[in-house]
Amino acid sequence: MAIHRGEIYFVNLNPVKGREQAGNRPVLVFSIDAINKLPLIVTVVVGTKGENISRDYPTNVRVSSAESGLPIETVFLCFQIRSLDPKRFPEKPAGKVSDEVMEKIANVVRYCLGL
Repeated sequence: MAIHRGEIYFVNLNPVKGREQAGNRPVLVFSIDAINKLPLIVTVVVGTKGENISRDYPTNVRVSSAESGLPIETVFLCFQIRSLDPKRFPEKPAGKVSDEVMEKIANVVRYCLGL
């Protein structure tokens, strides 16, 4: 199965600790495809329902359903980066973001990491 940067999958993030996002969540593949092809890990940005986030913060990117292909608006929490085993991912992605949205998310991740 090929996993590509910019694709969105619903992945079970359990088990978790503390304030980590839990349960079945949309995750946006953030790692580059050269890494995603290797039998290692896939780095993702975790998402949540847009209705759960009442205001926009500089650490989040709000993506409409039209921009993602998901059934609802999603907020990607760019401070919630996880590295996941590819075995967690289903066969097919649930959505995908454009290069423009991916660049916006990359900029916010850089902000969150102080890069």
